[in-house]
Amino acid sequence: MSDDAPPLHSPVSNIPEYTVSEIAGAVKRTLEGEFGRVRVRGEITELKRYPSGHIYFSLKDEGAKLAGVIWKFAVPRLGLAPENGIEVIATGKISSYAERSSYQLIVERLDYAGVGALLARIEALRGRLAAEGLFEAARKRPLPLLPRVIGVITSERGAVIQDIRTTLARRFPRTILLWPVPVQGEGAAERIAAAIEGFGALPEGGPIPRPDVLIVARGGGSLEDLMAFNDEAVVRAAANCPIPLISAVGHETDTTLIDFAADRRAPTPTAAAEMAVPARADLLADLAQKAARLAGAIERRRQAARLRLNAAAAALPDLPSLAGAARQRLDDRMERLKRALPALLAHHQNALRLASSRLNAALRHFALRQRGRAERIIARLTTAPLAASLREQRAHLAGLTARLLSVSHHAVLARGYALLRDSRGEPLTSATAVRPGSRITIEMHDGNLRARTESAPAQQAELPLGD
Repeated sequence: MSDDAPPLHSPVSNIPEYTVSEIAGAVKRTLEGEFGRVRVRGEITELKRYPSGHIYFSLKDEGAKLAGVIWKFAVPRLGLAPENGIEVIATGKISSYAERSSYQLIVERLDYAGVGALLARIEALRGRLAAEGLFEAARKRPLPLLPRVIGVITSERGAVIQDIRTTLARRFPRTILLWPVPVQGEGAAERIAAAIEGFGALPEGGPIPRPDVLIVARGGGSLEDLMAFNDEAVVRAAANCPIPLISAVGHETDTTLIDFAADRRAPTPTAAAEMAVPARADLLADLAQKAARLAGAIERRRQAARLRLNAAAAALPDLPSLAGAARQRLDDRMERLKRALPALLAHHQNALRLASSRLNAALRHFALRQRGRAERIIARLTTAPLAASLREQRAHLAGLTARLLSVSHHAVLARGYALLRDSRGEPLTSATAVRPGSRITIEMHDGNLRARTESAPAQQAELPLGD
């Protein structure tokens, strides 16, 4: 190159020059300014929860994919819990992430994408829980006739709790135990499930009265508003609750999964209160009707018993007449007996006199006959041989008599002696055998004497023998 050649310069251009950061900032401002707040419909995929509390995911449809992020502070206000595979409508704003040269949707709220998606999700959960047997009719328990305490799970604000209180006060006032919970939005399902489990965990006889029946209620709303009562945790808590539970969610046409798990479903909160307690007026009317029927039945039985008694009494004889007739017959028999006794006595006396005269005649006749026989026997006995034999026998008898008299104690007694006998009639042979005061009998030849001894016998002194 020669020295005369002109110097080389950079080509001149009208295109502005930017740094990378300037471009990233411009893109960010353009995206945020152009779109502002947007609602994007798509299916959640690639969901990741970080320890920081932020949630990262992607929204996709048939032709594209959009990155999304949910900051930690926005998670409680989402409206539903994000999960992979569900179709949602994400509300937020478009922004960019300069370090990766990418744009993303910063999500502030999630809603289910249409009724069809919600219903499909609910139906899938219903089928799975039904297969586990949570909705079986055998699990349903009867409601108590007249509960002492009624537990209510609903919002403390709104018309639901007031309707329940008014209905109970009108029908049959009962004690109400309210467990206030949010009935929609983020965290509502967890609070409702915790309330059901909390009521079921109350001990019998504890400081907080355990309800006899539970009412889970909320007013009407859209399908999205009622989603807390389609949550799996709420349904399982209702199915496992040890207290009979009434579901009263929404209006009559609304159906949630808790309705299948509850023991009874009420179309409205007011109807739930009517199910929980009977009407006092109806009970009084029913009691009066039963009392009237009971009184009528008792009266009918009394009348029937009276009729049977009258019939039995008619079949019985006339006891007073029978007694009067018997008394009259007795008087007649007594009078006849009074007259019959003297006649009978006279008759028997005549019969006795007749028999006596006949007996006397027979005896006289018998005596005459016997006398004749005796005379004939004596005549035969007085013959010579018999007389000689009789004299010989008389002599022999006289000898025996003399010998007998010689050995008899009577002969001794006849000579002036006496025989002493004790109270038993035994002879006394020794004076020492007699005690003072004893009764003795003195037998003599012409009779007996009774005497009592006065003293013991004196000892006989022995006389000395002479030399």
